[in-house]
Amino acid sequence: MIKVIGVRFRDNGKIYYFSAGNLNVQVGDNVIVETARGVEYGKVVLSNREVEEKKIVSTLKPVIRIATEEDDKIHQKNLEKSKDAFNVWL
Repeated sequence: MIKVIGVRFRDNGKIYYFSAGNLNVQVGDNVIVETARGVEYGKVVLSNREVEEKKIVSTLKPVIRIATEEDDKIHQKNLEKSKDAFNVWL
C-alpha cells in the first residue's frame, strides 16, 4: 500500500495525486511538489489515503515538503505579479 494525497494548484482545478511518503499531510495544508512543469505550490484537498500499488497507473511524484511561511509569501507575491501581468494585456 502506498500513501497518496490529492493536491490542487488552482481553485476548482483538477486534483493531482502525489506520494505522501512519511509526511502526515492534512487537508488545507500547502505543499511543495515536483511536477512535470517543475516545482510547484499547491493545496492539499484529499488527505493521506492508502492505495494498492497495482491500482496506480503511473509513477507518483513525491511531496517535497509541507510549505513554509517563506513559501507562502513567495506564492502570494507570484499571485500579485500574475494579476499585474494580466492587467497589462487589457
